[in-house]
Amino acid sequence: MPDLEIHQFPCLQDNYGVLIRDAGAGVVASIDAPSADEVLAALADKGWKLTHILVTHHHWDHTQGNEAVKAATGCTIVGPKGEADKVPGIDKKVGEGDTFKFGSFDVEVLETPGHTAGHIIYHVPAAKAAFVGDTLFAMGCGRVIEGNMDQMWKSVEKVAKLPRDTVLYCGHEYTVANAQFAMSIEPGNAALVKRFEAVKVLRQAGKPTLPTTVAEELATNPFIRAASAEIRSNLEMANATDAEVFAEVRKRKNNF
Repeated sequence: MPDLEIHQFPCLQDNYGVLIRDAGAGVVASIDAPSADEVLAALADKGWKLTHILVTHHHWDHTQGNEAVKAATGCTIVGPKGEADKVPGIDKKVGEGDTFKFGSFDVEVLETPGHTAGHIIYHVPAAKAAFVGDTLFAMGCGRVIEGNMDQMWKSVEKVAKLPRDTVLYCGHEYTVANAQFAMSIEPGNAALVKRFEAVKVLRQAGKPTLPTTVAEELATNPFIRAASAEIRSNLEMANATDAEVFAEVRKRKNNF
């Protein structure tokens, strides 16, 4: 199996752009298009020719570059069928259960509503990678804007159930703030304490804290740790359902 080459780069204020490439098949995709200029600059830097944009959701900071990048490259834009009318330049609509070919790789589409009503993620099992947009972040998750808390819980659970060695590429560099919040409700988590120190060092050096892995998130992300006895105790929710704990954690983060 050939390698899926993955290039992550910062763009806008705190977004990440990601380019993926199967060199043998001559295909290159941008995960979202947060900024046309920055996506095109990253392509030029790598010497790669874009063939696709894979859109996770319709928010402007993920799609505003779509039409300019498409005009410059002639690429095909793939995006969520649940919000296709809001995705500029969309050519191909995909949803839950769909699988499509990207060169030698199968890309599985998972619907993860909550942050937006039609948010999707792209899972590439053979590359042990998933591109999760604003569904899950390092030690965080997206705000529940268009969906509801139950939907968002099911969506973050879906990411958490991917193989533990899956590498997760997220849409934003929110890690230090997320870690500070996580420490406020699970300060006794030794893995979290250690990771908080590590991410502070990375950010102080101007380095990214992403990508992450499913295993790292299972150990440290309060939004998928609803079963944690410490979190439940600190929230005084010992007998609540996991979905109820998640909802309370999300509400507290909104006001943190």
